[in-house]
Amino acid sequence: MRLGLMGGTFDPVHIGHLILAEQAKERFGLNKVLFVTAANPPHKPNEALSDAAHRLEMTRLAVEDNDFFECSTIEIDRAGTSYTIDTIRQLLDIYGEKTEIYLLIGADECRDLMSWREPHQICALAKIVVANRPGLPVEEVIESLPANLSRNILRLQMPSVEISSTGLRERIRAGRTIRYLVPQAVEDYIWAKSLYR
Repeated sequence: MRLGLMGGTFDPVHIGHLILAEQAKERFGLNKVLFVTAANPPHKPNEALSDAAHRLEMTRLAVEDNDFFECSTIEIDRAGTSYTIDTIRQLLDIYGEKTEIYLLIGADECRDLMSWREPHQICALAKIVVANRPGLPVEEVIESLPANLSRNILRLQMPSVEISSTGLRERIRAGRTIRYLVPQAVEDYIWAKSLYR
């Protein structure tokens, strides 16, 4: 089984996340892509995140019409900080050690990979797929990593979409539209729950 792992705070989830996951599913023949909402991300300790229940529900709404996408509460259910290496190990326990896990990240996340917990173990247990991000050349980011990591990283060229969750929150606070930047169900949920205002 080839399992895609798409982790993030998803505050909110947007079409860039969905495009990356769909492109990776097609390119690498993934059987399923798990969207794992982080409960307590280590790289955002001082950032005021929306409640995990809201972020999880937005993600569920975003993926519900794709049979290959699934939401996972694995990090929300697990106490403590949400470390990717712990999630990978837990998924291998659940799905079996023969499962191939494809960790889907953007070039911006790849740039910080060496600051993650046990980056070499992540690379040993999962295939790391790095997608291009606007203004951030994938090759340049990958070449900045230690050679034993960089040579095992898979590249994913996807349509360049300049959307970020931070930018979306700013747009909402400013009263600007987010239509077509997030799935309609997610936009409806944000307005219904008065998020990010």
